[in-house]
Amino acid sequence: MSKPFPALMAMAATLLLAACATPLGPVEVTRFHLPDTAALGHGTVALVPGPGADGASLEQQSYQAAVADQLARLGYAPAPADSAGQIATVSLTREVTSPPRTTSPVSVGLGGSTGSYGSGLGLSLGFNLSPKPADQVTTRLAVTIRDRAGGQTLWEGRSQFTVPATSPYAATGLAARQLARALFATFPGTSGETVTIQPEAAPQP
Repeated sequence: MSKPFPALMAMAATLLLAACATPLGPVEVTRFHLPDTAALGHGTVALVPGPGADGASLEQQSYQAAVADQLARLGYAPAPADSAGQIATVSLTREVTSPPRTTSPVSVGLGGSTGSYGSGLGLSLGFNLSPKPADQVTTRLAVTIRDRAGGQTLWEGRSQFTVPATSPYAATGLAARQLARALFATFPGTSGETVTIQPEAAPQP
């Protein structure tokens, strides 16, 4: 069951207050839509979680809240899923990658010396004490808007960014506002084009 817009928008406001000033790079956005976009940006819409998503999870609700905030800004009005004119499906995926260490943690060296009192060879060990590079986390938000009556997809898009696993944007809903804002910037966007959107400046604590 989809959450009412007021509840989702209140959650989005909470996320904004919780956001910190941690730097975030550009968000990559790709969108597709029908040539005729007259049906977009108005009417009623219901938000539902994507296939396999736990609609009751705090993280999923955080992303649906951020998407609801953007849809309301565009001019959509909330409605139940069984009567809304359009259905917006919200999906979230996360991928973790481990960058390789650029140098070996241990190095072995063979050194020699000569002088008035003879010669000698020495074996030296070198230790790279720099920490292992942090894992990188890529978070993707995907939204599909379709006509409820006919089932036709009217618009779909995805936004993503990659941050270190140590960033507060990596594992919580703090990224939801940034990804949703970027996804719906200049809505409906140019179909098939991938662009980068600068993130919104985080509020100072």
